[in-house]
Amino acid sequence: MILPEDRWWAAEPKWRAAEEYGFDHAWTYDHLGWRSLVDGPWFSAVPTLTAAATVTSTIRLGTFVASPVFRHPVPFMRELTTLDDIADGRLLLGIGAGSLGYDNLVMGGGEPTAKERSDRLAEFVEALDGLLRTDKFDYSGEYYRAVGARNLPGPVQRPRIPFLIAANGPRNMKLAARFGGGWVTSGQPAETLDEWWQGVGALAKRFEQILDETGRGGVHRYLSLDAAPVFSLTSADAFTDAAGRAAELGFTDIVTHWPRSSGPYAGRETVLEQVVSDVLPNLRDTA
Repeated sequence: MILPEDRWWAAEPKWRAAEEYGFDHAWTYDHLGWRSLVDGPWFSAVPTLTAAATVTSTIRLGTFVASPVFRHPVPFMRELTTLDDIADGRLLLGIGAGSLGYDNLVMGGGEPTAKERSDRLAEFVEALDGLLRTDKFDYSGEYYRAVGARNLPGPVQRPRIPFLIAANGPRNMKLAARFGGGWVTSGQPAETLDEWWQGVGALAKRFEQILDETGRGGVHRYLSLDAAPVFSLTSADAFTDAAGRAAELGFTDIVTHWPRSSGPYAGRETVLEQVVSDVLPNLRDTA
């Protein structure tokens, strides 16, 4: 995860390095502003990923995660189709209901209820699914409408760009099971690391039950490690432990953050380099 906060001359080497280090995917946040960093520099996700696509060739690139808070599915479909074309089919679309706070308030609206957020997300996902698959697509919902929306030439990936749907509650988990090529979770807030892992385990078990109920298979499971009380790149040992626990719980993919100099995800890039050289090869050997 590379936050979209640096001028491109400083950000570009990180995206190049993510590919050179051998990571499977690289992500950025899709917000108008984020938590304690809202008063600092911040760039838009889609142009950032477009630039990243032009300086990489193999690594998959994605939003972690896009939301309907400030997006409409029709123009977003066009942006995604363009980005998938420039990336030559390497785009992954992480989608979620969106966080409360700045993204909602800066648009001049109030904070939506939990039900409103889930309702809006369901429409957003359903509309995007149809728009990316079907030319001249019509959609009518409470939050979104589309009338004969054109999508040519369509995304490079067929039948559409893979959706990774962030969900912690049963309703959105069912949405992930229906539409998602992947399920994303950050766990539940917790004061201790053990409590956080217990919560992650409970969510993983619940999602597995939903997959069984729906008869759906082949859904990847993505865990954002750094929602835990301890930054996963505090040390190579901390990352190794986190990766092992995630694997035991059935997660297929894990996401860590590029270390920042201060504030959220503060750490040292030397730890990242040690993980790349000493830890990742062993993880691949045992995968």
